[in-house]
Amino acid sequence: MMKDSTEAVAMDAAIEDKAGRYLSFMVSDETYGVEILKVQEIIQLQDITKVPRMPGFVRGVINLRGKVIPVMSLRKKFGMEEIEDTDRTCIIVVNVASPSGEIIMGLVVDDVSEVLDMGADAIQESPSFGTSVDTTFILGMGKVDKKVVMLLDIDKVLSSQEADVIAGVGE
Repeated sequence: MMKDSTEAVAMDAAIEDKAGRYLSFMVSDETYGVEILKVQEIIQLQDITKVPRMPGFVRGVINLRGKVIPVMSLRKKFGMEEIEDTDRTCIIVVNVASPSGEIIMGLVVDDVSEVLDMGADAIQESPSFGTSVDTTFILGMGKVDKKVVMLLDIDKVLSSQEADVIAGVGE
């Protein structure tokens, strides 16, 4: 019995740590959120220079005020079908912590929604889908009105190997 209450306290503390402000955005018909402290800025979609031999989800690089920033498509990274860019498509510039250091990179998303204040009472652990589905990059599931927002751990969206490849592009 003691173990169960200890696990419950640990889970409550983990959820409490996830409470905070999240930038919400759309990819396909799903709403995602990323910690606002990880977001550097949101910019309009611009010309992206393709880089040969990159993973399929990397669209290329952009020049952001003199700095070369790698840009990835969250649609492709999440295994979704690519669509034509629209006037709502934009790039969220984020700071990603990786084993090789901090990476500034762009995430192409379909639309940016709003900044959400997520209290611990509005966040649940992500459901388990078994060992064959990797959900380590999902911090939890946020409940806003009648919709669910998948809260991303942006530091875990890329594997350490993928982060090394992308870090090399932006240098």
